[in-house]
Amino acid sequence: VQLQASGGGLVQAGGSLRLSCAASGMIFSINVGWFRQAPGKEREFVATINRSSGVTRYADSVKGRFTISRNNAKTMVFLRMDSLKPEDTAVYFCAAGSFLSSRFDDYGAWGQGTQVTVSS
Repeated sequence: VQLQASGGGLVQAGGSLRLSCAASGMIFSINVGWFRQAPGKEREFVATINRSSGVTRYADSVKGRFTISRNNAKTMVFLRMDSLKPEDTAVYFCAAGSFLSSRFDDYGAWGQGTQVTVSS
């Protein structure tokens, strides 16, 4: 299982970014989640999607602002982030797991992080 996250950057508050996670070597039905970690804070669940069914889950803090999706070939997972806030600043990671879970320890494979910085 290999995951590659990209798309981070610097954006002003209220702006948008789209993160991408390229997935390879995974079984068809596996779930891909996004987590984030800000300096001095614990890793936090953001959103997850089942690559087969398309069923999604979101953290309350991002509902209505972030959208997780996958491409038709189910090889890419995206995180569209709108109405960004300074508190969204963190390193964002994508991860693969067997459950549609918000727990980071349910995900066994992790990509490298991509930095998202939201300026006020």
